Amino acid sequence: MSTVGDLYLESRLDFLRKTQNPDGGWGYFPGKQSWLEPTTYATLALHGTSGSDASFDRSWKLVRSWQTAEGSFRPSGQVQGGTWVTAHVVTLATVRGVYDDSVRRSVDWMLSVVGAEHTVLMRAASFLHLLKTKLDVSHEGWPWREGNAAWIEPTAHTLVALKKVAGNYKGGELEHRVRDGEALVLSRRCSDGGWNCGNPNVLNFDLPSYPETTGLALLGIQGRSASELAGPLDVARRFREETKSSLAKAWLTIALRCHRQNINAPAGEGRVSGDIMLAALEALGHPDGNFPLFGTGGHA
Repeated sequence: MSTVGDLYLESRLDFLRKTQNPDGGWGYFPGKQSWLEPTTYATLALHGTSGSDASFDRSWKLVRSWQTAEGSFRPSGQVQGGTWVTAHVVTLATVRGVYDDSVRRSVDWMLSVVGAEHTVLMRAASFLHLLKTKLDVSHEGWPWREGNAAWIEPTAHTLVALKKVAGNYKGGELEHRVRDGEALVLSRRCSDGGWNCGNPNVLNFDLPSYPETTGLALLGIQGRSASELAGPLDVARRFREETKSSLAKAWLTIALRCHRQNINAPAGEGRVSGDIMLAALEALGHPDGNFPLFGTGGHA
């Protein structure tokens, strides 16, 4: 480990070790019920560190218990029905080296889900210029929950998962959905160069991009051409310097490092937030952190 920012990283990893729940998961805050999202980030942040094998075993066992009959995953033990977090489980499976029938069912489910705006009626309305938005509805993308419209964040996480699992999942449909998902992300880039949650223009008014979503979008389109990435990476670097959001800075840091961008390492210990998800993402984005686990190696 480098000498720069050692305390910054170790303080966050120690916080995560101390806040793992008895059931093996993590909540969004210490002592709260376990949810799949913070459990994923904490597990990834701790992977490969002291005592992480036993910790991963516990979190993996809990997460696997939340799979539905159709192959998707519930976001917690108290929520019924699978959601976008299924992508996180597939990502965890690739890190763990698991490619069994359970994972295949999850991938099959993800490939079956499309954004609700990708319908014949919506595409016809778009063709006839009847929509009050310039949204490109020709791409499928992924929603937060089946039956909803596609958004940038669930699409980005699903793209990461599908690209990581692609080498162990044969079939043209996966490659097609990856290409189409990337096209959706690129089509929804805002006029200022970044991304917002999903709609760059409404009522002929250009909407601004958000730092956090820009970082996530860049994770999803790893492997695109240098000309396609140059502008968004410039925006991401500027956002990282300007944003006051710690969560946005964390995602931007992870994305920029995955794109092999040289950025400053955090100095000193820094205050550890009581937010478990934020602490995990900050640890992941450290130069000695596990940010490569979000790397996809480019296209599927």
